[in-house]
Amino acid sequence: MAQTAKKENFIQWFIRKWKSSPIFSTGCVLVLMVILQTVALGFRDASFGAWLQRWGKNWINILRNNAGVGIVALGMTFVIISGGIDLAVGSTMTAVGAVLMVIINGYPTGLLTSVGITGPWAYVIGIAAALVVGSLVGVINGSLIAYRKLPPFIVTLGMMKICRSVTQQCMQKVSVKVPAGFLAIANTKIGGETILPILYWLVLALVLHIVSRHTPFGRRIYAIGSNERTARLSGIHVERVKTWIYILMGALVAVTAVIQVARIGSMDYANAGSGYEMDAIAAVVVGGTSMSGGKGSIGGTVLGMLIIAVMNNLLNLMGVPPFLREAFKGAIVIVAVLLQRKEK
Repeated sequence: MAQTAKKENFIQWFIRKWKSSPIFSTGCVLVLMVILQTVALGFRDASFGAWLQRWGKNWINILRNNAGVGIVALGMTFVIISGGIDLAVGSTMTAVGAVLMVIINGYPTGLLTSVGITGPWAYVIGIAAALVVGSLVGVINGSLIAYRKLPPFIVTLGMMKICRSVTQQCMQKVSVKVPAGFLAIANTKIGGETILPILYWLVLALVLHIVSRHTPFGRRIYAIGSNERTARLSGIHVERVKTWIYILMGALVAVTAVIQVARIGSMDYANAGSGYEMDAIAAVVVGGTSMSGGKGSIGGTVLGMLIIAVMNNLLNLMGVPPFLREAFKGAIVIVAVLLQRKEK
């Protein structure tokens, strides 16, 4: 009887934590996904050490391949907590990447190379320009949404089309070569592995977690998302805060563009960043952030991004046909969100 009562108490505790804590429920889903992924990876190695090495390399590949969209998801967390949305992140990344490559172009006719500026100074100028362009897109989005009262969906949808089409038009006849030195920003090995993109993601996640939980700016984001009218009556300059949220989003997209250009050394203007907005939104929602605003966390988004990343890898390991993977991902995301329904 005592054992039964203890088991019932544990079940009650588990259900209560599942309903009340997004971090707990997201973590449970992640553990389940990791177990499924481990089983799919197989145990065919000659020794446990060999299996552990293969398992570790697989995880490094997962994290490195998803670090870019993970950084975008961090900014999307703030946007959604405030009650907004940003559909332009993928196209903005393409535009910012194009500007960056034009500036650091290694050909003799390159923008900086032609005036004798090469090496680290060229990289610093290029990265600064990328951050400015990304932030400028954020200023435009934020101003139209906050001051002109346009719906975030419409504004960012329009910006998505503008950035992608203008970039493709302007880069039709432009030849760029990313200098080898710039590639070190993302491809320098630490301990024999290329993990810099992962470290950038984790450091930004830590910084933004502190911002969200321990600064006035973070508290104002939650206040606006919970009740914009009350926040305004409390003395919060709602329009200014909203604009800064989208500026931060643009800057994080620029960081992602820098990492992507440094990783690959090029940019596919037609397809680069395609789907980033959907994966980022999925990670944020799976991580427990409410689409109606006012509720969410950076920690939950990191766990949600890991679930999406493991899901992608699991589908690949299971041999799911490429054309069906998006359908499976969509179904799993919906199920994950349904399983995380919380009590109000």
